[in-house]
Amino acid sequence: MADLIDVAVYTGGRWLPHQDIRIQDGSVVGIVGTAEPSERGNGHVIPGFVNTHTHLQQSLMRGIAECTPLLEWLLAVGEESVAITPERAYLAATAACLEALRSGTTTVVEHMWPHPSDDVHAAVIQAFHDTGIRAVLGRGVADRPDASRKWGFEPRLMQPLDEVLDHVDLLRDRVDGTRIRVALAVPNPRSLTERGMVTLREFADARELPVSIHLLETPTDDRMCLEHAGTGAVEYLDRSGFLWDRVLAVHCVELDDVGQRILADRGVAISHNPLSNMRLGSGVAPIPDMIQNGLRVGLGVDGAASNDTQDMLETFRVAAYLQRAVHKRADLLGFDEMLDIACGGANAVLGLPAVSGGVQVGAPADLTVIRFDRDYATLPVRDPGASLLTTGSRSIVDTVMVGGEIVVADGRSTRVDEAEVTKELLALSSR
Repeated sequence: MADLIDVAVYTGGRWLPHQDIRIQDGSVVGIVGTAEPSERGNGHVIPGFVNTHTHLQQSLMRGIAECTPLLEWLLAVGEESVAITPERAYLAATAACLEALRSGTTTVVEHMWPHPSDDVHAAVIQAFHDTGIRAVLGRGVADRPDASRKWGFEPRLMQPLDEVLDHVDLLRDRVDGTRIRVALAVPNPRSLTERGMVTLREFADARELPVSIHLLETPTDDRMCLEHAGTGAVEYLDRSGFLWDRVLAVHCVELDDVGQRILADRGVAISHNPLSNMRLGSGVAPIPDMIQNGLRVGLGVDGAASNDTQDMLETFRVAAYLQRAVHKRADLLGFDEMLDIACGGANAVLGLPAVSGGVQVGAPADLTVIRFDRDYATLPVRDPGASLLTTGSRSIVDTVMVGGEIVVADGRSTRVDEAEVTKELLALSSR
């Protein structure tokens, strides 16, 4: 572990130039003035981004089912997911994690689809270890089969619920003491029975596990829940006690004011995935209303089959610009607010340390060093925060630390042979 010397650091809601960040045992233990500052310093430091939602296997599915609506797109992705092998799962996860790290992401929340293969899960875990990223691994779970995906989930990928939960415990033991923690990942409200929801809530509570669930990405959740359960999607979950302060609701494009207040009252957090929602024509989540109604909001890239990258800096900018365009207000979601959303907006429900106002003493040393001089398109820098939000790209990410370990240096992985990964991906492209 190495200290960061003579950097400008965003901390306490402001930029402090010429600071040394002291790191010990994986945490930030001090931020002090540099004894002998250079003229320009050694970059600008922010906390690492927390990508609150992705599907890593989709990094091998870029461009799939382009120009198709969500349900049709899901069926195409489902066929690819059925055919996944441990080897492909490892390559996909490794490539996606490298891409994420190189855009300043230090933590990913992986929402795996239900899958019966332990080897596939082991391959994803190995990719986390090899790349050095911090991860929340959502083990997919569903208990209502339906090949159409309208009122249930793909039967070929499902197992009995007790087998799935036994596997979750096995995974928890496997990653104990590492940078990885385990969660439950529910495809959507339609994929769970009422009994399944009760069982999962009890299981998650007993083990203090986060639960990620796609919710109201389109009107389909409400329409199907009304048809089969006689109530909307939020009420369907709520009446079975499946909304509480460990739940991360993903997308929520169609979440109305009543639904927002219910989720806020239950302590649910939101994962906002603007680029995926745009690509699939799902719409725009009402983020300013959510925040006003007391909901905690984090930022998500989503899988590369619907984004189609893992670039958090791109999502960082688009998330702000999209809300400004929809609301016709240029004063929405500036750098300060967007950084809190992107680095810590949903951390409480995920069991991750709080991040607010930038780099904090006592927090894990999950840090990103930006060098604007890596890309003249970001220069000159009048305001580092404004420049990062409006011009930032992964080309200006110089160094990334996870737990005080440098896992990206000079824009490249320190742990993985990127040339070999590229070679393997190119081989897939030629098939």
